[in-house]
Amino acid sequence: MRNYKLNNSIVKKFVRYVSLNIISMIGLSFYILADTFFIANGVGSIGLTALNLVLPLWSLVSGIGLMIGMGAGIRYSIQMGKGNKQGANRIFTHAIFMGIIVGIIITVIGILFSYDIVKVLGADETVIPLAGSYLKTLLSFSCVFILNNIVTIFVRNDNEPNLAMVAMILGSLSNIVLDYIFIFPFKLGMFGAAIATGATPILSLAVLSIHFIRKKNNFKLIKCKFNRGDIKSIISLGIPSFITEFSSGIIILIFNFTILRISYNIGVAAYGIIANLALIVVAIFTGIAQGIQPIISKSYGEGKLKDIKFIYKYGLILSLVLGMLCYLLSFNFSEEIVNLFNNEGNAELLSMAVKGINIYFSAFIIMGINIVTTSFFASINKPRKSFAISMMRGLVIVIPLILLLPNFLGMTGVWLTIPLAEVITLGISIMFIISKKEEVGAEVNGL
Repeated sequence: MRNYKLNNSIVKKFVRYVSLNIISMIGLSFYILADTFFIANGVGSIGLTALNLVLPLWSLVSGIGLMIGMGAGIRYSIQMGKGNKQGANRIFTHAIFMGIIVGIIITVIGILFSYDIVKVLGADETVIPLAGSYLKTLLSFSCVFILNNIVTIFVRNDNEPNLAMVAMILGSLSNIVLDYIFIFPFKLGMFGAAIATGATPILSLAVLSIHFIRKKNNFKLIKCKFNRGDIKSIISLGIPSFITEFSSGIIILIFNFTILRISYNIGVAAYGIIANLALIVVAIFTGIAQGIQPIISKSYGEGKLKDIKFIYKYGLILSLVLGMLCYLLSFNFSEEIVNLFNNEGNAELLSMAVKGINIYFSAFIIMGINIVTTSFFASINKPRKSFAISMMRGLVIVIPLILLLPNFLGMTGVWLTIPLAEVITLGISIMFIISKKEEVGAEVNGL
């Protein structure tokens, strides 16, 4: 009976944290997806091209926020699990100041060099004005984007996943409304879309402030000296989350250069649709990964190894089921999905994007397993394993494939790159888990 109660309790935690985090991360992914939809219908395919060329920089900002937030969140949960509240507050203080400093640096770079950056990213003379305006405006909000990610993760780790979800959802809904208002009635185009996206984390932070107003927060800013060990720990534990997020931006960048050589702007527009849709599914997997993190990290701090094994196993099962469901839905409704972003009725865009969805999205079947495993290793304070998996699926395997396959298979090679990379990474993930020689395997009761 006692074991039943314990299992029932951990299941409830799993369902609560994972479901709320999936919704939250889907909400976050809608920041850019809303821009994609309204730009496609209000600006056209050239706007889609401009947006997709800028996406790597969005991934950079988002990735930095997740890196600091996830790394600090893991350290915070472990410290709280050990009963070290002073250490937990010190971690939060470091995270906030790191976010502010990096955010200011990115903002200055964005204001001064956005138009030069989009040229380097591959924008031609027709795309530069749109891409430059969007990027300059978006990067002006870097501080609030980063701080929003950090505070959201801390509020979630502080037993308030509901509030974190509400903040994300309200932010996304406001982005949709503002996108429509600025692009259509106000006719501000790409600039309006960027303003709408930049304003939404401000609303999210306002909602998250309720956690402090109600005095439910177990963390706060304190006076302390910068500790190199804390900074190193935050970065090392958060770097897998950064790689997962930012690697998608690097991949988009390399894909853009490859596709421009093969299919020009229309190919980049097709990839823009696919990449932005993929962000939603990646957000689902990231939601699972971030949902299990507070439970696993706290259980690790408390030495509850059976709970760690239980949560990880259920995370894998859920990611596999949702991945298969997402692929089946996208395969059966690919034309309808593409037409949502094809207001001009471009037949070439439709054909190219549909074929891309059918091939590219097959990666979803196993992608979630790799993302959840990355989070699992980070959550039990094993950053090297987490880093290795992130690097494999994010860059090390993808870059050679995208540089090689299109030379033989054209656009089909482009679409095959991610599925093949996930398959290879899955093999590495399995090796890490089942190897009896691995320290983690022995530590987590045979995992």
